[in-house]
Amino acid sequence: MSAGLFSRKSVAHLKEQAEEPEHGFRRVLGPVNLVSLGVGGIIGAGIFVLTGQAAAQYAGPAIVISFLISGIGCAFSGLCYAEMASMIPVAGSAYTYAYATLGEIIAWIIGWDLILEYLFGAATVAVGWSGYVVSFLKDLGITVPKALAAAPVDVVKGHWQMMGMVNLPAVFIVVLATILLVIGIRESANTNNIIVFTKIAVLILFVAVALPFINLANWHPFIPPQHGGFGHFGWSGVLRGAGVIFFAYIGFDAVSTTAQEARRPQKDMPIGILGSLAISTVLYIVVSLVLTGVISYTKLMVPDPLAVATDSIGPQLFWMRPIIKLGAIAGLSSVVLILLMGQPRVFFSMARDGLLPPAFARVHPRFRTPYVTTITTGILAAVVAGLFPIGILGELVSIGTLMAFMIVCLGVLVLRFNHPEIPRTFRTPWVPVVPILGAAICLLQMVMLPLDTWVRLIVWMIIGIIIYSTYGYRHSHARIRPETLD
Repeated sequence: MSAGLFSRKSVAHLKEQAEEPEHGFRRVLGPVNLVSLGVGGIIGAGIFVLTGQAAAQYAGPAIVISFLISGIGCAFSGLCYAEMASMIPVAGSAYTYAYATLGEIIAWIIGWDLILEYLFGAATVAVGWSGYVVSFLKDLGITVPKALAAAPVDVVKGHWQMMGMVNLPAVFIVVLATILLVIGIRESANTNNIIVFTKIAVLILFVAVALPFINLANWHPFIPPQHGGFGHFGWSGVLRGAGVIFFAYIGFDAVSTTAQEARRPQKDMPIGILGSLAISTVLYIVVSLVLTGVISYTKLMVPDPLAVATDSIGPQLFWMRPIIKLGAIAGLSSVVLILLMGQPRVFFSMARDGLLPPAFARVHPRFRTPYVTTITTGILAAVVAGLFPIGILGELVSIGTLMAFMIVCLGVLVLRFNHPEIPRTFRTPWVPVVPILGAAICLLQMVMLPLDTWVRLIVWMIIGIIIYSTYGYRHSHARIRPETLD
């Protein structure tokens, strides 16, 4: 194939490139580490914040069904990610898969788009982490000045208002995670394992302690009748709730960015992706069922629904409130870590292909980590987390992730048709039904997002295309070494 905009890299060359000594990472991650990374990336703001708010605004106790629907939708994408990761065990995730299936320009668009998921996603979660830490410190009698714990401006009731100077706690967690990621993937994975164990233990403790206090009356009606227009309760509310809590599942795909650091990527990557999705979905369903059984969904429009639920039981469970906040802090910490781990590996792959400056493809001689891209990502995420409010950041994350998921689903179809002979350790079942449903669900959720979110996405993509046309296209290795093309 000629080295044009839609030139595709061969799968064989991608595998050879991953084993080049100068691009070699340490292969230290086993299946347990990969499942833990996936769970660490998924369980965070979704379970500790969004569960209650989505129940209060959209679905009521049927938020359980919303989680199930959203989980099934993610499972379709997860099955496609699992096939791609086992077939192309290379750092870069959806960017690399797109380069092998749909061509360079689509790969660039996805690589640029993934910044919205990983870098902006990490900044978004860091702002949420800051809120929980400030609240926890206040419970201990330590007050953090608002000027040092809030973005300079925010949108309040449709109007921009001055809020603070900089969100220092958000900057702190980003810097801390960045330092850990530079030191090494093994150290990062081990730290994540401890954090994941902590937050799962807190969720299980909540379920065990609150289960005897479930009031069946709180589940009636399980699907509240629709009122106030489409999407406010009823089945339409259940569906809208599924779209809103899709954010709760973001993170499992970050597992695929560590393919070059997995000991047996062909076998272990599907375990990491699908295992983490399964564990997280079960936890989401059980916790949301207990939550709405303990307290009426009408009282859950709060930033800390699990803590409010334990308070509603009575003073005998007040001891649970700080534990839940610590669990939330731990949960959000691991999400920041996992998202900041994913972005540098995408930048690394883009630089290795010539689409970004070669310095981005450097691996630390001692730590064997992509330290240049990790530090760059950390600096950018710290600036964004410190200066922007969570609402504006959160809007961009979901649409970027949905686009990446859709491309991966389509990529499975393309490779099945163009290269059925390539060995696949894991095969997506029921092709073409699963990839088509996965892509369709992602597209439908993108269509349902607000118009201003689409405007921001288009502006972001225009900036990306300008960078590609002025640098990436001119320095692409596909034009220098066309023998690597498919």
